[in-house]
Amino acid sequence: MEENGQEPNEELNNESNEPIHNVLPVSGLYENWFLDYASYVILERAVPAINDGLKPVQRRILHAMKEMDDGRYNKVANIIGSTMQYHPHGDMSIGDAMVNLGQKELLIDMQGNWGDVRTGDRAAASRYIEARPSKLALDILYNPQTTDWQLSYDGRKKEPVTLPVKFPLLLAQGVEGIAVGLSTKILPHNFCELIEASIKHLRGKPFKLYPDFQTGGVIDIEEYNKGGRGGKVKVRAKIEEYDKKTLVIKDIPFGTTTTSVIESIIKANDKGKIKIKKVVDNTAKDIEILVELANGVSPDITMDALYAFTDCQVSISPNACVIVDEKPIFTNVDEILRINTDQTVKLLKQELEIKRGELLEKILFSSLEKIFIENRIYRDIEECETWEAVLETIDQGLEPFKEQFYREITQDDIIRLTEIKIKRISKFDKFKADELMKRLQEELAEVEHHLANLVDYAVAYFENLLKKYGEGKERKTEISSIETITATTVAANNAKLYANFKEGFVGYGMKKDEFISDCSDLDDIIVFHKNGTFSVVKIQDKVFVGKDIIHAAVFNKNDERMVYNMAYVDGKSGRSMVKRFSVTSITRDRIYNLTKSDKGSKVHYFTANPNGEAELVTVYLTAGSSARKKVFDFDFADIEIKGRAAGGNTLTKYPVRKVVLKSEGKSTLSGTDIWYDETIGRLNRDERGVLLGNFNADDKIIVFFKDGNCELTSFELSNHYNQNQIYKIEKFDPNGIVTAIHQDGESKISYIKRFAIEATSIDKTYNLINDTKNSKLLFLTSTTNPKVEIGYRKKGERSKSVKEFELSEIIDKKGWKAIGNKFPVQNILSVTEIVVEQSIPDSSSTAELDALKESIKAEVKKEEKTGEGYDVGSSVDLDTKKKGDKDEKDQLGLF
Repeated sequence: MEENGQEPNEELNNESNEPIHNVLPVSGLYENWFLDYASYVILERAVPAINDGLKPVQRRILHAMKEMDDGRYNKVANIIGSTMQYHPHGDMSIGDAMVNLGQKELLIDMQGNWGDVRTGDRAAASRYIEARPSKLALDILYNPQTTDWQLSYDGRKKEPVTLPVKFPLLLAQGVEGIAVGLSTKILPHNFCELIEASIKHLRGKPFKLYPDFQTGGVIDIEEYNKGGRGGKVKVRAKIEEYDKKTLVIKDIPFGTTTTSVIESIIKANDKGKIKIKKVVDNTAKDIEILVELANGVSPDITMDALYAFTDCQVSISPNACVIVDEKPIFTNVDEILRINTDQTVKLLKQELEIKRGELLEKILFSSLEKIFIENRIYRDIEECETWEAVLETIDQGLEPFKEQFYREITQDDIIRLTEIKIKRISKFDKFKADELMKRLQEELAEVEHHLANLVDYAVAYFENLLKKYGEGKERKTEISSIETITATTVAANNAKLYANFKEGFVGYGMKKDEFISDCSDLDDIIVFHKNGTFSVVKIQDKVFVGKDIIHAAVFNKNDERMVYNMAYVDGKSGRSMVKRFSVTSITRDRIYNLTKSDKGSKVHYFTANPNGEAELVTVYLTAGSSARKKVFDFDFADIEIKGRAAGGNTLTKYPVRKVVLKSEGKSTLSGTDIWYDETIGRLNRDERGVLLGNFNADDKIIVFFKDGNCELTSFELSNHYNQNQIYKIEKFDPNGIVTAIHQDGESKISYIKRFAIEATSIDKTYNLINDTKNSKLLFLTSTTNPKVEIGYRKKGERSKSVKEFELSEIIDKKGWKAIGNKFPVQNILSVTEIVVEQSIPDSSSTAELDALKESIKAEVKKEEKTGEGYDVGSSVDLDTKKKGDKDEKDQLGLF
């Protein structure tokens, strides 16, 4: 273009090479027009003014409603039409804004179907629903005398710049808006709490404000940050256990609806994150969503999963942005309340000053009227021939009294006197006039008192608001601490983990390779390699992790009880090392080295032990090694558990041919508390279900089944129990006494037996009652001295008899295979144990007490054998001393 001699901003005609028109630069358009548009959206559409807490469309709706208000309901369609005189946008935006304003249930008195904020149901058409300003709105919103006015967009009407709101309305309603380059989100707060906070502010006391939602629920306000930028709140639904197979949702989080919550639950179920049968919405007056669980699913775990994977828990980030002096500013809810409260005081002061001025004027004119009539000044104007003479005559008649007035008497005041009718003059009552003056003076004195004590007056104003409108506006959202739920711990197992150990691939899509375990698509996978390295990767359909895998499993972060035992040869020194370590936290996809050297190291032996077991292994040296002993045993229990970066202990300096397992080991970790979740039949350490006790390595669990069998199991968390068949599950006490009442299937005779469990084999079933067909267990307990209430039917009688029995008095302890004694009563209908409160030692101290007992027993045996620890040469008899010590320890319950 420059070569043809044209300006750069001119477009050329392709044929004539002549300019068509000037091209405007885009930069100018952006700078001028776009910034104007952004300012308009911020100031006139999306962000509320701090003075009244309203967006322009809301302010115009409320102003139009006041203009139309005659005490009756108006069709919303008519209100929308009236609002369009002030709001230069379509009727749909006005209608939506009005419905949103009405659903907050503060400023609009509604009639008809206005929708439901809880379910997301829309309001009926605007021609069917009606509205009028609420009594609260009439009390706090309107006062033409204190309102700043401006012309409407077409110049034909006047509209308020802001409404003179005498209440923290912005915080009560909350607001959300997205403008150009910024947004605002102020959460709604409780009506009563706002008033109480305003009163505290006026009295100089500290206050705290937290959100409150119409939909209820539970809110965690630890990170609320006063509603300012950077803050966050967690809001969750209230979920309760309806029964063992059903959960009920009674409240939903703010910003959600019952429809969106149900859809999120169905979506999570379809993705396999939770396992449910169906969801039923019974919401009417109150929210009620029933979630029916699949068979064998724990209500507790499902509840956590609902919080983790559905809209039953949401995180909200508030952002308090408001318009102050025609500019958007970022602030917090505490500062907004202070500004609104101070503004309320200012407006109350303006109203009092206006009222004082009106009272002074009333008093002034009443005084003029009284003087005008009592002094018969009206008679002096009868001879006046001109209007000016009339005014001059009245002015001269008032001259002696002018000093008593608070301002100068104007011509307008005199003209008002001439307008008094003869009838009023003839019926003038001095007593009534004095009474009126007295009443006006009292009102003026009251106003002056309020102005002198403005803070007390404002406090009384807020207290009156609370009294008139506070009923029914109590807090709906419960403030509570909400724990963080790790999604991977509550996700249902919806996938299976496979591995190709040689080629180095793992994933849930490799169905032709070796199956490892069930897993979820949220799990991390830990992989160990033969060269002594390991890494943790996110599970995928198929992912390469490195060749020569020796172990792959689901990785549980912060699992301190998972201990890895490893023997390896150091590539640099040639020594074989052993180590025990845990992996609690790592960086995903990073390769970690477990050996002392990066090159040449190789793993001889590796095991993963979920409860810190330490096994015994046999080490075979190479035939050509110079060691005299080429085969020896090593116990991993002899070394401590250290960090994964530790090099380990030396196993041998000679070349190792192989390391093989000789015998399984026991846990070397301290005891752990184990709970049983009877809903899914699983053990856990997460305090779900019934506490079974504190378990050490040798401890076991005993399970009594309804068919009269029993079984000893380990306390591995991987154990699964069929809860429908279990009568009782508890920690196994080898010295405990079990009492059982059972019925023979053939003779129908009921027996009682007391015995100790002599079984020792794990996972082997033992029969405790007769093995004849239809024999059944009626009652079983491990209580030392059980007391029961027996319901039975006497022979020949229809009515039920009840009798209490001390079972330990009926029969002594016998062998666990014995049938037992015939029970004193037959035809047993029911057996109910009478619980006697006993002092139970704390489970956390049980292990310490057992250790103390063993220590003292060992010390006593040592003393009995050697006499060590006693002064033999003293006059104390050694045998007497030992016996006395043992008696004392017996009294302490140590034996």
